[in-house]
Amino acid sequence: MKKDTLEYRMMQERQRLKIPDSKMLSGSLTGKYPISLDGGRTTIFISDKTKEQEIRLRYESRMGNKLMVSFNKPK
Repeated sequence: MKKDTLEYRMMQERQRLKIPDSKMLSGSLTGKYPISLDGGRTTIFISDKTKEQEIRLRYESRMGNKLMVSFNKPK
């Protein structure tokens, strides 16, 4: 089989689509700030350093919820 045929070039596995930059950056820690919560057991990364206190309060209120406390118990 000749590799330069139109049929070969049109095969789906030969199609190279450009991956959008937004998808390439998802999961990236570039430009994010780490916040240690729960005595260092939990670390989250946020993009806006000014919202650190708000996120800490939200996390603590969620951990005060009985459902979340029973859900996060170590096994």
